[in-house]
Amino acid sequence: MVVNKAFTYTLLAAITLVPWNATAVNRFSFSNLLPKTTLSDAVKVASNLTESLLVKSLLEISEGKNQQALSTLDQLIASTPNFKLAHLVRGDLLMAQGKYLQSFGSANGNQSEEIKNLKEEARVRIEHYLAQQDPTKQPDLLLAPSAQQSHLVVVDTDKSRLYLYKNEQGQLKYVADYYITVGKNGIIKQTEGDKRTPIGVYFASAKLNQPLPDLYGDGAYPLNYPNEWDRENNRKGSGIWLHGTPSYTYSRAPRASDGCVVLANQDLKTLAPILQAGKTPVIIANNLQWLNDPANNDARKQTLTVAVDDWLKDWKSQDTSKYLAHYSKDFSSNGINLQQWSEHKYRVQASKPKVDIALSNISMFSYPDDHKELVVVDFVQDFNSTTLKNKMQKRQYWIQEDNTWKIIYEGAA
Repeated sequence: MVVNKAFTYTLLAAITLVPWNATAVNRFSFSNLLPKTTLSDAVKVASNLTESLLVKSLLEISEGKNQQALSTLDQLIASTPNFKLAHLVRGDLLMAQGKYLQSFGSANGNQSEEIKNLKEEARVRIEHYLAQQDPTKQPDLLLAPSAQQSHLVVVDTDKSRLYLYKNEQGQLKYVADYYITVGKNGIIKQTEGDKRTPIGVYFASAKLNQPLPDLYGDGAYPLNYPNEWDRENNRKGSGIWLHGTPSYTYSRAPRASDGCVVLANQDLKTLAPILQAGKTPVIIANNLQWLNDPANNDARKQTLTVAVDDWLKDWKSQDTSKYLAHYSKDFSSNGINLQQWSEHKYRVQASKPKVDIALSNISMFSYPDDHKELVVVDFVQDFNSTTLKNKMQKRQYWIQEDNTWKIIYEGAA
């Protein structure tokens, strides 16, 4: 369903900008612009009953159906009594019946920081509905989980949204999406305490067992920030988690955390069986773009798969010069640069020892970066030679360099 842009902008204005009273609300009646199934579609588009009822009430208000909106809001508050945004909308709607309100959230006579945050939450929630994102479309990222990764999570910080996908025999199937909160100072975490959310590819650990303050709600699942790429780029800090909301509120403002990704407790509980397994991929991006042609994703995966296969073949052959040709000029691994890496490999492979190397459980995930074409490749490496037998989880970062895939980082995962 395509929503008229004029309706989109006017509805957002009605919710966040224009005066509210019975006449003013009715003045913004857009029934001629709304698709006939809008209100029922609200339930289908939203990921849970709470969000569907909120969207439904806002759309009813936009159509001048004030009594229906009050009934919907009463139902919403009965099911989710700590949803502050719902209380704000209901209070405004009641006040609008008796007096002129300057704007959304002005029933109490001022525009506090909390009211501004609730207005921003209302905006991003209704924008998500109005965008009518096709759930069959995938993010324009190379997302190729291994068979052991049953699900993956993609976060769009710009839209305050988390998307859950299921891995069905190598094909991703959309499951649901949820409203989320990120860092109060935005994104691209650089230092400890900067209250920013990192952008990158991370993996969620199992739920923390120790008792936590009420701030973290139903639980917390640590992400591996800083990851290898963060450390290579001198990004500091720690304690970036997926966690819930305090008991006194259903949700927080879009920008309100100390850098963590925060979900409503009921949404976190839905994700709990998946996250509890540990090592769930969590890709945090900004201004997520969507893939129009899945074949493009398949082509990228195939090209990189060939590059990884060639790297493995040249390593097995112990042809050091061919093997090193797969590494970027900017290669670095835990303080070792390409020259040091090359010198070490020439020493180790000088006698051309016979080796057997196998890779399994390979996954590939595009690393969100506006400046580089970067992909994280994870696998289990089984190495056997006359002097060493070793099986380990390994991680490489591959980068496009002169239209060729090269390894810019390599190390244990």
